Amino acid sequence: LIPGLTVTIPLTIIAFSLALVIAVVVALIQFANIRGLKQIARFYIWIFRGTPLLVQLYVIFFGLPKIGIVMDPFPAAVLVFSLNEGAYCAETVRAALESVPRGQLEAGQCAGLSYLQTIFRIVLPQAMRTAFPPLANSLISMVKDTSLAANITVTEMLMVTQRIIARTYEPLILYIEVGLMYLIFSTVLTKLQSIGEKKLRYYGRKEA
Repeated sequence: LIPGLTVTIPLTIIAFSLALVIAVVVALIQFANIRGLKQIARFYIWIFRGTPLLVQLYVIFFGLPKIGIVMDPFPAAVLVFSLNEGAYCAETVRAALESVPRGQLEAGQCAGLSYLQTIFRIVLPQAMRTAFPPLANSLISMVKDTSLAANITVTEMLMVTQRIIARTYEPLILYIEVGLMYLIFSTVLTKLQSIGEKKLRYYGRKEA
């Protein structure tokens, strides 16, 4: 299963990193209430939260070649996972931004900071602290969702397991094994999430 691991881990890291960038940008557009762009952001979120991830993978990998856009399996999976997770994380970040008291924004501008400086130096850091737990949960979910990439021939852990089963005819043992590997990943990430939350609470008390 090691070849599958060398695909699953990079797929998760790259896709989630891009999803975070997308989420912050989309959330900031909504928070700033930029007319036109906000409607586009809401439409993007509506599409990717309202349709199954598997359908999105099929549309990108099998559907786009019909209009001349051909992508390799791994980049296609990265694109879909990034856009899908970005839509969910955007709502998390938006809610976190709105939880920051409006007085913080006004205080920053009164101190001579521009709107963008106030957002990136004062508001966004506080919001990301609030958003950390749900974002960590999204990362854990993405680790498990990467198994769907096998449906577009990405050789991640599930695809490798299926190939081994085709040779050994031992589905029970091998599916339990791959399930345990996902469980280990999730357990490690959950532990890291707990450590991160404790550190954020400590820094929060220290600043207060």
